[in-house]
Amino acid sequence: MKRILLFVMTNLAVIVVLGIAANVLGLNRFLSAQGLDLGALLGFAALMGFGGALISLLLSKPLAKFSTGAQVINESPDPTHQWLVHTVRQFAERAGIGMPEVAIYEGPPNAFATGAFKNSALVAVSTGLLQTMTREEVEAVIGHEVAHIANGDMVTMTLIQGVMNTFVVFISRVVGYVVDRVVLRNNSDHPGIGYYATTIVMDLLLGILAAVIVAWFSRQREFRADAGAAQLMGRKQPMINALARLGRLDPGEMPKQLQTMGISSRRTGFLALLSSHPPIEERIRALQQP
Repeated sequence: MKRILLFVMTNLAVIVVLGIAANVLGLNRFLSAQGLDLGALLGFAALMGFGGALISLLLSKPLAKFSTGAQVINESPDPTHQWLVHTVRQFAERAGIGMPEVAIYEGPPNAFATGAFKNSALVAVSTGLLQTMTREEVEAVIGHEVAHIANGDMVTMTLIQGVMNTFVVFISRVVGYVVDRVVLRNNSDHPGIGYYATTIVMDLLLGILAAVIVAWFSRQREFRADAGAAQLMGRKQPMINALARLGRLDPGEMPKQLQTMGISSRRTGFLALLSSHPPIEERIRALQQP
């Protein structure tokens, strides 16, 4: 319940902030009696599209800690915690990035990396992962998450999401305007019901298309992170073993804002197009190739 409430409240806050910014900048005045101001609309679409994605990126670390209850263990005297921190430090040095914060959270087998900047990121592993995997397999998972950070995947996915959001906002309002003015012949100085209804429908349809595209990019990024983990460890087998074990476990449901940064997720059928991760079998085959 806490995660759902946080997700809803965060998105409402983002919408309010972006709405105020659009009003101050005058970007919400793209509809007038003279027609559609495409320049203003593009500015509005970019603000709404990139603004929300960038705000989510900047808030990613504190939101991740709060939503999962992750506890930072960098200074913990616990031997297992010290081993985790040492492992992350070794991989971070090999990858050429700053030392991330290391955290543990209660939950089924999974792990994630997040943060707006390479040199101040967060790597978190679940208690379920530590309880069900060997140390070598956990090291492989950590290498995977460090590779995400080193590859700049958080920023890359934010930019892709921003482009898709901008596309959705811009195109849906252009189509809404055409339907309202050309098809339904609304000649008033204000947009009619046709504009609002069409915009809502197009937002939903184009939003699904955008989600499919973003998910495809996310799946390609997973293959790179798997290969990155193998490179950091100096061999492929630990990552293959970790993936094989994950394939036999239930990774559980992570908060929506963290799903793309987890080590594993499962969707089948049409929903596979919206999955942020490829099937485990495909990831193993990719690693086994010479």
